[in-house]
Amino acid sequence: MPIVERNLVITNKVGLHARPARLLVQTAALFQSQILLQYGAQTVNAKSIVGVLRLGARCGSTIHLRAEGEDAEEAVRSIEELVQRNFDEEEEADRPQGESTTGISSETPA
Repeated sequence: MPIVERNLVITNKVGLHARPARLLVQTAALFQSQILLQYGAQTVNAKSIVGVLRLGARCGSTIHLRAEGEDAEEAVRSIEELVQRNFDEEEEADRPQGESTTGISSETPA
């Protein structure tokens, strides 16, 4: 079975907190491959929210991603793209409060 490995640097401001961890786990769950994340001495299943959160990876941390299985290359590529996009958090953080992605404000008129 193919094995694909990459080192990824977490660059979003808050690291692998709840929302990015959830997105990573959801992405990993789309694939049949066994996917592991390593940070420091810990290695966890990338399909486990508890495991990913337990890593405690912060901004600037380098995590090692390893996938083994028929769809390993696609799995690693998808997770790598998610990390490179900062888990889509920067876009949301830069958006003015009350403005949605649909262009409709959540504020009520005066």
